Amino acid sequence: MLKTLLLYLSKARWARNLVTRWSFAWRAASRFVAGDSLDQGIEAVRLVNKKGMNVTLDHLGENVSSPDDARRAAEDYLVLIDRICETGVKANVSLKLTQLGLNLNGQVCLDNLRRVVSKARECGGFVRIDIEDSPTIDRTFQTYRALRSEGLDNVGVAVQSYLYRSRDDVLSLAGSEARIRLVKGAYREPPNLAFQKKREVDTNYDVLAAMMIDAAVADGSQPVSSDGRIPPRTAIATHDPARIEAAKQHAQRVGLPKSALEFQMLYGIRRDLQESLAAEGYPVRIYVPYGTEWYPYTVRRLAERPANLWFFVSNFFRR
Repeated sequence: MLKTLLLYLSKARWARNLVTRWSFAWRAASRFVAGDSLDQGIEAVRLVNKKGMNVTLDHLGENVSSPDDARRAAEDYLVLIDRICETGVKANVSLKLTQLGLNLNGQVCLDNLRRVVSKARECGGFVRIDIEDSPTIDRTFQTYRALRSEGLDNVGVAVQSYLYRSRDDVLSLAGSEARIRLVKGAYREPPNLAFQKKREVDTNYDVLAAMMIDAAVADGSQPVSSDGRIPPRTAIATHDPARIEAAKQHAQRVGLPKSALEFQMLYGIRRDLQESLAAEGYPVRIYVPYGTEWYPYTVRRLAERPANLWFFVSNFFRR
């Protein structure tokens, strides 16, 4: 019930207008968001890199309202990629296709994404397409495949374990040597499309992770690149110790080396777990968001983990 309410609030304009006026709200959100500027995002990358971990940078935004807004979002990513190349930080980028115009016009979105991915390729960079809610998924994969068919292979996608369809998606994507990030899912989906019980989502997560690990072994167990920009085929994105342990155990059974199994976690969440995995020798990549569009991202983080909500509430009483 609480998760359902928070996911509703993440999209409610009235709630956004209210919360973003509260002075304490940004203080709480800053646990999960590096800042509102690119400079702050790059500084967060440097700090993460010093701890031996890589980063994927996300300039926050989604569901733009005009083609001009979509174009500006793409241009922001071009500037971000330039900064990654100039500074030499160990990072790539993540983005949402609705931020580039997916819900306005598919061709506009494809053209914007092509510009971003092509720019990244110029300096050996990589772009991860974040997965969004179910109405966008087929169009997301179509856009991804369109770029791959053009020879742009420095782009990857994500799959959500709470969707029934995801086993078929992993089979299809793995067959085309896709670099996949596996997540549980952060949107509200109906029972005819998604598992509703945590244990079912977790079970499916382990199945999908094993499928992805097997595909990586079959494809030669490609490791993360030495500059930290190109991830291996399999990215396990979770803070759930049981899911992490299941992936590690399966990788050991089938012979996937640590360098080819990347764990991805969110900025500001379970730093202890992040650092322990890096100390074990696994590539760890931290998802670092920045920008002024922090409200929907932060509320979805609250919905995912009750402990995050109590952190937010505690800041309310410290105003």
